[in-house]
Amino acid sequence: MQFNEYYNGRTGLTVGIKEILFSEQTPYQKVEVFKTDTWGNMLTIDGMVMLSEMDEFVYHEMIVHVGMFSHPAPRRVLIIGGGDGGTAREVLRHPSVEHVDMVEIDEAVVRAARQFFPEVGDFENPKLHVRYEDGIRFLENVTDPYDVIIIDGSDPVGPAVELFSERFYKNCYKALTPSGVITAQTESPWVASYHPDIKNLFQVLDATFEVSEMYLAYIPLYPAGMWSFALASKGIRPHDPEVLQRVEQGTTKMASTLQYYNSEIHRAAFALPGFVRDIIR
Repeated sequence: MQFNEYYNGRTGLTVGIKEILFSEQTPYQKVEVFKTDTWGNMLTIDGMVMLSEMDEFVYHEMIVHVGMFSHPAPRRVLIIGGGDGGTAREVLRHPSVEHVDMVEIDEAVVRAARQFFPEVGDFENPKLHVRYEDGIRFLENVTDPYDVIIIDGSDPVGPAVELFSERFYKNCYKALTPSGVITAQTESPWVASYHPDIKNLFQVLDATFEVSEMYLAYIPLYPAGMWSFALASKGIRPHDPEVLQRVEQGTTKMASTLQYYNSEIHRAAFALPGFVRDIIR
């Protein structure tokens, strides 16, 4: 038995499957967990890979620490999506954090993650508050701003479409403190069908935030392996000397828990190949 995710015609990813562990069609999407022959347990939503036990650390470390270390002392953090718990786990490694709201629209994702990916999440942490709500609507009603907002949504289909919209990011801006930072996943530059969404999103970020930059990571089970992220802020730049100092000190303290992110990766992740620059410029 095998799982196939096609991202262009009949081209895509094939993973050997030993067993289907979980399958549920929710009001929002189809959530499934497979036991694979190579990557451990693997979570998919609507037939798209969200994470596997073997490579999840790349995505979660990169969507979190680039932004968290950019901020001087993040206390309040908002995660939109992130139902598998990995993003919250990495956020909670930062000692300055006092409160994390994780707004996940689909409780089935959290339920599946807690049962089949127990090492990924940190759901018992008292600083973490899980809310089963629409993140887009939640943002419209924020009264106590956040230092960091992390957009850990799926591809721009179904309930995640609005996570790529101008209105959404303007609400993010309003929901941030004056030194606020956001990070978001922004799809694979190798998949041509994603290019309009990527280009549009960075145009929105450029128009909304004082600072807007793309950075990259390499995730084996995501389409074509190369994945992009956005960092945007009200003034902080990821290569500011004080940011690089925080990265150096923080990654040294976290060295025993980090498997992908480090100070060299932080610097290098913002170096974009020419064809990637062409997508967003």
